[in-house]
Amino acid sequence: MKQNRPPSHDEALKKLLQTFFAEFLELFLPEVAEQLDHRETRFLQQELLVDVVGGESRELDLLLATRFRDKDAYVLVHFEPQSYREADFHERMFIYFSRLFELYRKEFKLIIPIAVFSMDGVRQERDSIRMHVGEHEILQFRFLQVKLKSHNWRDFMDSDNPVAAALLAKMRYTKKEARELRTAYLRMLLRLGDKLDAAKLALIMSVADLYYKPVPQEDEDIIRQLQAEGFRGGRKIMELMPAWKRWGYEEGLEKGIEQGIEKGIEKGMEKGLEQGLETAARNLIAMGMDDAAVIKATGLSPHKIRALRNLPEDHVSRRPN
Repeated sequence: MKQNRPPSHDEALKKLLQTFFAEFLELFLPEVAEQLDHRETRFLQQELLVDVVGGESRELDLLLATRFRDKDAYVLVHFEPQSYREADFHERMFIYFSRLFELYRKEFKLIIPIAVFSMDGVRQERDSIRMHVGEHEILQFRFLQVKLKSHNWRDFMDSDNPVAAALLAKMRYTKKEARELRTAYLRMLLRLGDKLDAAKLALIMSVADLYYKPVPQEDEDIIRQLQAEGFRGGRKIMELMPAWKRWGYEEGLEKGIEQGIEKGIEKGMEKGLEQGLETAARNLIAMGMDDAAVIKATGLSPHKIRALRNLPEDHVSRRPN
């Protein structure tokens, strides 16, 4: 059985930007966001540009068009997520800008280049190119940049912005603050649970999981704590969380199905052993295991497996041991 690999950091960030473009700008570049009419935003076909610096063709990460709020003009926004340091990155951004200007200068009044740095550590990244002769300035190019590690997570913990939840663990925090940060993140998910559909919530969790390795028991304890505080929707969050969907599967691959299920049982929510078994069974079903294997691993009845699959009784298959 082939296991799906998690997306790279740049791929995940790109998907997040595609889904929550306006929210990203509102969070990190509010002075830009307030000038744009997001109702007219549209994503453009990605351009394949020759990277003179790297000597190879490269596809732009994210390109979209939107409209000024108070002006009769459209703008072009170029996002470039960057999760590793690259000495010539500022030159590459200028080359992309130049090519986009060449291609779109008659259609768009402005091109906004934005780089999103997600690498660890806080360091000054070069963001400009300047050419001059004496006091005569020939060129000055400077792109906008968002450096996630330069932001303190506490400044965003009360936000209802979905991008803040997805990237909270990529902001600056100490090891001593890890549980507190995780609590704030899960609290944000519970608040967003009533505002976003399951697909968008799952996207937020998939991005967040790239930056924080969740601990099953810790997440359970935190969810119980938040439910005691009056938050609802803990079960929904746990069922959507990508890490929780993977745990039972990964442990089954490493230690055998029986041992994986025993660990799955230990992760049961407050409703007890029965719900823990059902959660483990749903995980195995989602991973494509047949009914006989799920029954053998969990000890649940064929009737219960039928109910979990929502299939007729005669669809529950049996195989000899």
